Amino acid sequence: MSTASAPLEIGRVALTVNDIGRVGSFYKQALGLAELSNDGETLRLGAGNTTLLELRSDKAARRRSPKEAGLFHTAFLLPSRADLGAWLLHASDSQLPLEGASDHLVSEAIYLSDPEGNGIEIYIDRPRSAWKTQDGQIQMATNGLDLNNLAASAKAPFTQAPAGTVIGHVHLQAGSVPEAEAFYSGELGFAITTHYPGAAFYGSGGYHHHLATNTWNSRGAGPRNFPSTGLADLEILADSAPLAALRAKLPTALTDPWGTPITLSPKVA
Repeated sequence: MSTASAPLEIGRVALTVNDIGRVGSFYKQALGLAELSNDGETLRLGAGNTTLLELRSDKAARRRSPKEAGLFHTAFLLPSRADLGAWLLHASDSQLPLEGASDHLVSEAIYLSDPEGNGIEIYIDRPRSAWKTQDGQIQMATNGLDLNNLAASAKAPFTQAPAGTVIGHVHLQAGSVPEAEAFYSGELGFAITTHYPGAAFYGSGGYHHHLATNTWNSRGAGPRNFPSTGLADLEILADSAPLAALRAKLPTALTDPWGTPITLSPKVA
């Protein structure tokens, strides 16, 4: 279920947090992420040897308002449905406070938040052969998810995030969908794959979405006021040709229209 065949995909997500110990423990215990490095100020967590999440400590940072631009959720894509079923049983046994579960037609997803309010999605994709399009857009929906059926797919207990887990997509809060489209599609080159009311979804290589932007809580939001907790940097991995083209036309210190830093990195073979 990796998105590595896409010319552009998500690398790692960096979050600024007030309490790095508490938040780090949550991601290790709740999501099974492994600690890859930790100097007390920056904690890198991942699956296998791949960094997925970077936590940056700033005890004095202002706590971000849920109405600001920034992160809506980071979506962790597991390798198989059996992995998601096992994680669901782990979440139940751990009494994790889940916030929702949805069948999106292209995927099955479960939602929760970390201790500082950063949204999280844990999901798996349905086979691409099952995705449907209408009028050039990939069909997605927000339907109820059969949790009992999903739990029954588990084949072994969940002990850690399995190798092959990736950041499948990142969903952002924005002040304006057209302005977000102009940047993430017009500047970065992601195709607009579908729309919801108040939201746009962007993908590369035919994927349903690597990024999404919505104004459900943040309509009219202005530039972010740093230092604050929340999304500190979003890494986008690119094949050599699109990376060279992006670097040639975009500033080195790249930010989205609301000030969130964007890092462009080469894919590692």
